[in-house]
Amino acid sequence: MDNTVPPGAAILLDFIRETEVGRSDRASYDVIYGHNQGKLPQPLTTMTYGEIVDAQKGWSKRFGSSAAGGYQFMRATLIDLSKAIPSTSGTDLFTPDLQDRLGYKLLVRRGYPEFITGKMNLVEFGERLAQEWASLPVLAPTQGGKLRVRRGQSYYAGDGLNKALVKPEKVEAVLKDVLEAARRPHEPVEEPEARPVPLPAPKPRAKPVRKSGRFWTWLLTAGGTIVTGLKELNLVALDWRVQIAILVVIVVFAVYAITSMPAVRGALGLK
Repeated sequence: MDNTVPPGAAILLDFIRETEVGRSDRASYDVIYGHNQGKLPQPLTTMTYGEIVDAQKGWSKRFGSSAAGGYQFMRATLIDLSKAIPSTSGTDLFTPDLQDRLGYKLLVRRGYPEFITGKMNLVEFGERLAQEWASLPVLAPTQGGKLRVRRGQSYYAGDGLNKALVKPEKVEAVLKDVLEAARRPHEPVEEPEARPVPLPAPKPRAKPVRKSGRFWTWLLTAGGTIVTGLKELNLVALDWRVQIAILVVIVVFAVYAITSMPAVRGALGLK
């Protein structure tokens, strides 16, 4: 059953299809009047909407009726539905889902919304269904298409072609099931429980270089320490010119590091 058909309507359509063609399986959608589908060059469900309407022109004479598909659509009905449903195209395949949607459209026309909301009683809705599908019986005496008909007769009794194929009690039982299903709140689809997304572990921060209160104090102290160390090791003759040269090198390197390395500026507390 097409998933756009409401639950109550789906129950009713399954019942109508089985009553009309004698089966409710996948093959039921390929049936034509008199079960003559075996005489067709291909199954109905592989034909397009337009191809079926064209083919139905000769079926009434050849088979006795143009009724086609799981819901036994007459040619005039298919033509009318194509006008009523703009989204339907002549190139659409006559699939089971399409047939279900067309069948539901017929239910709506016959008062399905009014029936499930209590605006139409069961007997009246049953008569309207019998007017659409000749295999269904009327549920109370009424004027039929040809003559006055009794409860349990086809609405079209007396036309020499149609008769009811199911008891009125069965129709009443199905319609009560339809009401119950239609009025039952749809169970919401349970959403999977949301699980907290684990946050990535924080990356360990590098230990910052201990900040000096004043940059120049730090720089001169470092330079003096280096000069003193070299003097004690007797690696160079540290007269005043050498000491100045060493300090200049240290200052140049420090300036380069500060201007090109943001991490150094941050470590020294400089912006």
